[in-house]
Amino acid sequence: MSDILYLECPCSSFPRSFARDYKETYLYPPPSTIYGFLLSLVGEEDLTAHLGVKLAIGIVGIPSISRILRKQRHHKFSKTHMGTYPPSQFSKPNFQELLTDIKVVIKIDSTQESATVKLDERVAIALATPEQITRFGGLSLGESWALINGIRNYRPEDGEIQWLVKDNRGLIGLPVWIDRQTTQGTFQRYSLIINQFDENCWTEIQAPIKTKATKSRS
Repeated sequence: MSDILYLECPCSSFPRSFARDYKETYLYPPPSTIYGFLLSLVGEEDLTAHLGVKLAIGIVGIPSISRILRKQRHHKFSKTHMGTYPPSQFSKPNFQELLTDIKVVIKIDSTQESATVKLDERVAIALATPEQITRFGGLSLGESWALINGIRNYRPEDGEIQWLVKDNRGLIGLPVWIDRQTTQGTFQRYSLIINQFDENCWTEIQAPIKTKATKSRS
């Protein structure tokens, strides 16, 4: 079990991709979120540095959902405002779902990576000798305010693991990669199985191939 990472996060939110005014949350941390979390852990700012890595994600227990009312910013980039959006004009109260008592396990397979130093090696270095890592900010899962309690190796006494397993007919749809400029991305459907790890638990992190838009004939 030493190759399984375990982390606890007291409170976070993984907003659904289609959520608008009412910020619904995924019940499980998406692969895109876990990949970003691991990059933050090792101090990597280049999102493409470890493409090809495979991640397996599981949860211990089921996090509770609560709903809060918070002020949120709403705007789209426009040439008129040029990045200046005063809160008095572009903020309004909205409901948001939060998850509490989140317990996540992660396995990393870096055999298909092309990076010189693989992500699993960098994570091992970060946990064993954190003084060698250059990073900034608190380590969070999801939004920046959602700081984690800590990360360590999984122990059997932590509880049964429910693994996310790729299943094209599964009811759990999660983003694997999101393009922050277009908000489009790739998604995968999953099911949950208890304490049964197999090859379908692996999700490979790959950026989608961009295709040129073709002009339609009038």
